[in-house]
Amino acid sequence: MMTGRNNSSGQGETLYGNFTDFIASAEIYRDAGKILLGVSGGVDSMVMLSLFLRARYSFSVAHCNFRLRGSESEADMEFVSEYCKRNSILLHAENFDTAGYAADNRISLQMAARELRYAWFDRLKAENGYACIAIAHNKDDLAETFLINLVRGTGIRGLTGIRARSGSIIRPLLFAGREEILAYATCQNVPYREDSSNREIKYRRNRIRHRIIPEFESISPAFTDTLFETAGRLKDVETIYNDAVTNKFEELCMESGHGYKLSINALKTLEPLNAYLYEFLKKWNFPKESIPDIASSLQTTSGKQFYSPTHRLIRDRDYLLVSSRTKDSITKYYIEEGETEISKPLKLKLTRSENHPGFVIPVESHIACLDLDMLHFPLILRRWQKGDYFQPLGMDGLKKISDFFIDNKFSLLEKEKTWILTSGTKVAWIVGCRIDNRFRIKSRTRNILVIEALYLTHRTA
Repeated sequence: MMTGRNNSSGQGETLYGNFTDFIASAEIYRDAGKILLGVSGGVDSMVMLSLFLRARYSFSVAHCNFRLRGSESEADMEFVSEYCKRNSILLHAENFDTAGYAADNRISLQMAARELRYAWFDRLKAENGYACIAIAHNKDDLAETFLINLVRGTGIRGLTGIRARSGSIIRPLLFAGREEILAYATCQNVPYREDSSNREIKYRRNRIRHRIIPEFESISPAFTDTLFETAGRLKDVETIYNDAVTNKFEELCMESGHGYKLSINALKTLEPLNAYLYEFLKKWNFPKESIPDIASSLQTTSGKQFYSPTHRLIRDRDYLLVSSRTKDSITKYYIEEGETEISKPLKLKLTRSENHPGFVIPVESHIACLDLDMLHFPLILRRWQKGDYFQPLGMDGLKKISDFFIDNKFSLLEKEKTWILTSGTKVAWIVGCRIDNRFRIKSRTRNILVIEALYLTHRTA
C-alpha cells in the first residue's frame, strides 16, 4: 500500500475545486441518483473515491478481481474492501475467470477484462438503479488512447480520445493529469496500491506511456495538455462532420419495402465518395475494407452483391439496396379451406363472398379477388422459382414470371421477396402485383375468395 505525508493543502484544494467545476461544466453527472464507482485500488481510482467522499455524492463502489496477478489481485480486493468498510461505503466485489474467458472467446486478456468489467457494471446498474458508472480515466489516459488509435488507424472519432461522458459511463477525472493525481494522493494521504503490471512494457499502452510520451514531452513539456485540447477541438469537428453526413444520408437514403435504397446517380456526385459510403454503411456493419469495392461497383452493371455480418448490399440498376440477412427457413405455407386469416409469412385476410350484381372488384393490387370454385385447397404460399409462369390478368397467353419481373423493373431484392399463391400447380396470384387470368371473376362465377395482404408494401404492376 502506498500513501504520502500531508505537507500541503493547496494541491488538494486545487484538484478538488477543478473536480467539482469539471463535473458541472462537462455535464457528466446530469442525472439525480446514486453513482457506481469502478475502483481498482490504484491511485487514480482511489483519488476519485476520495473526491466523491469529500463532495458527499451518493455512490457505491464496484471492484473487479480478474485473478491475473496471483496474490497481488487478492491483496487489491482486500485493500478496497477494508477501505470501504472503514468509510461505510457499499461495495460490490466480483471474481472473474479472465484467462478462461479470453481462451473461450479467443481474445486478449486485456480485451477479456474489459468485456467482463463493463458487462458486470451494466448488470449492477440495472439491478440496483444506479444513475451512471464512474471510471477514473485521466488526461494521460486520453493521450495514450489518442496515440494507440493513431497507430492502429482511425478516423475523427478515434482521435477525439476518451469522452467525459459516453452513455452511462462518466469520467470525472478526465481533466486531471497523472502527476496532479499523484500529488493530490500525497498531500491528502490517500492510500493506494501499485499495480506491478503497469511497469511491463510488453503491453502497447505501457510502451506508449513509458517510452513514447516521454519523448514527446522532451520536445514539448506541455504535450499531454496540448493533446487534450486538440482532442477537444476534434470533438467539435466531429460534431460538424456527423451533422453533415447525417443530413446527406437522410437526403439520399430511402426506405423500401424490404430495407433501404441509395440512389446510385446521387452517390456518384459525392466527394469524397469512399468517406461518405463508409459513414452511410457502417450502421449496417459493412467493414471499411469493403468500401473501395462497393464504390467501384457504381461504375459497373447491376447484380454485384456485398455482405456484412448482418446485412446484404446489392448493386441494382439505379440503387444500392440494403437488406437484413435474416432468412426464414420455411419456404412453403399452406392455407386450408375455411381459414380466414394467416399471420406468416404475410398477414393475409381471407373473406368468402357470393357474386352478385352489386359486388365491386377492388382495384388495389394488394387485394386479390379469385373464383373460389376454381381453387384447389390447400392453397400454397411460396417464393417464386425460376421456370414459374402464369397468365397475367387480361392476357390470353402464358408468361414467365421472370419476364414479368423484367418488364416491371423489379430489383433483385424485390424478386427474392415476392410471394406466389398457387392452386395446385397453377399460379393464382403474384401477391401484391397481379392475379392469374384463369382465376379471375367471370359472369358465371358464383363464389368469390377475397384475399387482402395487410401491411404489405406493394407495387402496382
